Amino acid sequence: MTEPAVAEPERVEDFAADAEVTAPTSEAPRATRARRAKAVKHDAVLASEAAQKLALEAVTAIADPGAVGEHVDFVMDAERLGTHYFASNAKGYPDWRWAVTVARAPRAKVATVCETNLMPSATSVLAPEWVPWADRLAPGDLSAGDVLPYKEDDPRLEAGFEATGDEDVDQVAFFELGLGRKRVLSAEGRDEAAQRWYDGDHGPSAEVARKAPAQCGSCGYFVPMAGVLRQQFGVCANDWSPADGKVVALDFGCGAHSEVEMQAPEAHDHQEAPVLDEFDADLEVENAETDTSAATSDKANESESPQA
Repeated sequence: MTEPAVAEPERVEDFAADAEVTAPTSEAPRATRARRAKAVKHDAVLASEAAQKLALEAVTAIADPGAVGEHVDFVMDAERLGTHYFASNAKGYPDWRWAVTVARAPRAKVATVCETNLMPSATSVLAPEWVPWADRLAPGDLSAGDVLPYKEDDPRLEAGFEATGDEDVDQVAFFELGLGRKRVLSAEGRDEAAQRWYDGDHGPSAEVARKAPAQCGSCGYFVPMAGVLRQQFGVCANDWSPADGKVVALDFGCGAHSEVEMQAPEAHDHQEAPVLDEFDADLEVENAETDTSAATSDKANESESPQA
């Protein structure tokens, strides 16, 4: 498509940006995409001092006195649409900027104000990201008396075993496999728990495990868990262990291992007689004010007594 040679450059640009140009040829969509991908051209009317003054008047009208600083930048947002930025002197908003968006109609020579905003910059202090109320609780936040709401679609759980009426089958499912519940751990929930335990304070990476003489897998106080988790985890039943009553990994360990071969210290058959330290002395410091008062009283008594 050839542009008319008699048209003014500015008018041709405005018309091309506002009107949808179509043609029966297959080159029209390609030309339209190329025009849309082209960088926004600088607009002299919007960037002029008159437009800047208009933006300053608009933002001063809504801001507190003295809250608007000097002009810092102008950015073209789209065709015939740009934003003037002013520094913010408002208390509590350091490094923020006032943004005033201006525009002009096609073939117009005067800018108009679209909107004004107080915008943060890259170094502005912002509020933390919003967290929904349902997601604000974290593990460890639950205390005595607190109750979590029922979560029907919990991915860590799946439907449990339903009674079949066969006593033998139900006996195995309920008591041996522990499935006599409405919901049980799903594969996702089991894997999540296993990873959390393994990476926690009672896993192989803990400091006490790295310095242990042996691992829990060979300890007599190790009680394996039921189900597939018994392959990697159990419960410690040693009251001398720091992990007593806790879930521990097979490759965890501590100094209270049942099979550690260490000689106990020899017990003394008799106790030596106590020794009295006669050279130790305790020093007592008398109050200086008491000494001064006593000396003054003694002098007064001497002066009042009759001379022999």
